[in-house]
Amino acid sequence: MRAAIIDLGTNTFHLLIAEITGSAFEILYKTNVPVKLGEGRINDNIIIPVAFDRGLNTLKDFNQTIEKFNVDVVRATATSAVRSAKNGEDFVDTVKDQTKITIETITGVEEAGLIYEGVKLSGAIKDISLIMDIGGGSVEFILCDTSKLIWKKSYNIGAARLMQQFFKSDPISDQEKNAILSHIQNELNDLFEVCAIYKPGILIGSAGAFETFAELIIKRKNDVVDIKSSKSYDFVYDEYLNIANELLNSNHQERSNMPGMITLRVDMIVMATLITNYVMGRAKLNKLTLSTFDLKMGILSDIITKSNLA
Repeated sequence: MRAAIIDLGTNTFHLLIAEITGSAFEILYKTNVPVKLGEGRINDNIIIPVAFDRGLNTLKDFNQTIEKFNVDVVRATATSAVRSAKNGEDFVDTVKDQTKITIETITGVEEAGLIYEGVKLSGAIKDISLIMDIGGGSVEFILCDTSKLIWKKSYNIGAARLMQQFFKSDPISDQEKNAILSHIQNELNDLFEVCAIYKPGILIGSAGAFETFAELIIKRKNDVVDIKSSKSYDFVYDEYLNIANELLNSNHQERSNMPGMITLRVDMIVMATLITNYVMGRAKLNKLTLSTFDLKMGILSDIITKSNLA
């Protein structure tokens, strides 16, 4: 069976096509496009016209690719930007009319569950762990061990939301940092209550910003690691702290010039760094791992499971 998975993120749309044989899979094709669906007015719960059109045109392109691969099943999931937007249903309906792609708008809790399944598939979970996925619209946290998911929750504190609400200086000012940290603190109280009970020993970052952290460190060390073909990457904690400090103290141009930085994340990486530092500090974590498997791999895992049950 051949499956196509589309992940409509707030910042990026992803397409993955895989050949499934029993419980095994082979990735045939994958791509991503920086659609920036949450551009401009995500906190007003609106997809602005230019972002609406970018999203639609990207899905038209994805559909052409899917047709070339003779795919048997297509799963398209929309997350924070679509589920919170007043015109989110209009976007879903327009896509259906113009591409025949049926989009499933999933809840934050469903999103967290699928992220867990994706990370589990990577083999990165080796102990009691806290998984964090930093999106543009929301951030998902999953507490788990090697055998089960213990707790999960989604929070509307994504990088695009924080950036549009707080990030006005270049480089970011101490006042803005404090405002963001105060906002995060107010949102995440229950996360740290559950962490105090289960005491995770490691933070597992799900793709996205954590891939950028890894790329920045790898380029700086002139390392030969290829993140794109790796399932996971273990950070040296001091190396993460050094790059995090540099990101928080640099301006837009300086971050743009960093080897390993991608254009989409030049500013949002500052928000991701603040969230990551805060969570690791409050949860008393000094171990950090990247899982390159995320939501879309969780959807693939779900398709495999259901096909084997059929």
